[in-house]
Amino acid sequence: RRSPPRLYWLFCQFELITCSYLMEPWEKVLFYSFNLALLGLLLYTTHLCLAPHASSAFQLLCSFLGSPRGNAPSVVK
Repeated sequence: RRSPPRLYWLFCQFELITCSYLMEPWEKVLFYSFNLALLGLLLYTTHLCLAPHASSAFQLLCSFLGSPRGNAPSVVK
């Protein structure tokens, strides 16, 4: 696959949608830094909020499926 031309096309689409192609270079740096910081915060908070929910959902699913860990007799005395 030719991913670099595809990434360049996506970046050009991003610049067209946000009109950042009209900005000066120092404005672009501030704008992209702000966007990356917001994206990082979004991913971090998503990780913090969804990880416990996913863990409890997985435990619930395992209990519905009859996980052998909880039902197996202990071999070690």
